[in-house]
Amino acid sequence: MADDHIRYDILAQDALRGVMRKVLGEVARTGLPGNHHFFITFLTGAPGVRISTRLRERYPEQMTIVLQFQYWDLKVTDTGFEVGLSFSDIPEKLEIPFAAVRGFYDPSVNFELEFDVKPPEQEEAAAEDEPQLAVVPVAKKEEPAADESADKSADGAEENGAEPGKSAEVVSLDAFRKK
Repeated sequence: MADDHIRYDILAQDALRGVMRKVLGEVARTGLPGNHHFFITFLTGAPGVRISTRLRERYPEQMTIVLQFQYWDLKVTDTGFEVGLSFSDIPEKLEIPFAAVRGFYDPSVNFELEFDVKPPEQEEAAAEDEPQLAVVPVAKKEEPAADESADKSADGAEENGAEPGKSAEVVSLDAFRKK
């Protein structure tokens, strides 16, 4: 297989992050249309993530936030977004770079994007390896049943680990490369 000097994997991730950036920018300007709402999963220790010490202690690896009814001051830039949310009745401001986002899901239309984001300690080791593409747009995703016992706290942020009801499998392109 020929070397990819164009780096299509990086271009594809940037393009799909652009979808998320455009959607959030429109919502910041006009509000959420219809029944749309978002589950956004991000690495809490990624460079540029700004959250309170309390939240970082509670979610040391990753966290999922929900933008639906109670959020405020959503601001979107070219590199990330910031938003106000309440956790256990305590208002918090979160600043999240798009590069830290692992997943973006709109359950109202079963649309999902997943990104390959390495935890900071793995990032240094991976810098020596070829980056892998793990962006999986998924057309449909089933909603978890209401009685399903997902480990979800009352403030709308999921505990660390896999999200319930994941229907996509992330496949590394390295599996298809000649060694």
